Amino acid sequence: MAYTRGKTRLFSYGVVAVVVAVATYVGPGLYRNAMTIHELLTENRRLKQAISNLTDEDQIGYAKVLSQRTENGRQLTTIRFVETARDDKTKIILQKECTVEGDVIHFDALIVKFEDKMVMDGKSRALYLWRRIYGETMSPQDGCPIEEPGAEPKRYNGLLQALPVVHQQLFWSSIWDLANDPQKLRQYGIKAIYGSVVYNQFRPGLIYVFKISPVGHLYPEVVPDM
Repeated sequence: MAYTRGKTRLFSYGVVAVVVAVATYVGPGLYRNAMTIHELLTENRRLKQAISNLTDEDQIGYAKVLSQRTENGRQLTTIRFVETARDDKTKIILQKECTVEGDVIHFDALIVKFEDKMVMDGKSRALYLWRRIYGETMSPQDGCPIEEPGAEPKRYNGLLQALPVVHQQLFWSSIWDLANDPQKLRQYGIKAIYGSVVYNQFRPGLIYVFKISPVGHLYPEVVPDM
């Protein structure tokens, strides 16, 4: 009987020791990995290196008319929107077909411009995040979404691969929410986050190539559809 009680006490001590050991190992580890967006943007060298790896871009996508028709007195335009890869303008990474009312079509993008201090080589960099497509007589919120807010955009797939997955998710989910907090933007080394909308009257037989200038100006270049 005494032997059984002693064995029970030893087992209990063992369980407590294991629990303490696990808490000591896992607890601080979890705490260290629970990085905030503030820490990620101000202290993470791997994030700064990833942003430094961004190259100057000029073409970030294009669109063309698939059909234009009139239904019940309403003009409808169906387009195909294509987003191209950062390192290969001929590589398609995303394409969507969208039908909007009218022939004047708006393309909405979010631009994130980093200050020089955020980039390791001291050169300005920017991210270009497509949001939605809508017609002139439509409300923007009724348009066709391109990228899902908070998700990693397809054109930047692998950009943050040096970071743990949880830190990648933290960056993409938070960057969309910083636009209306100028104080935090300055603190985090972000020059500006703003929306840029370009529009044009669309006609069949043409391709509308979306280009971005070094200072973040988004504009369409119209070329024949060969």
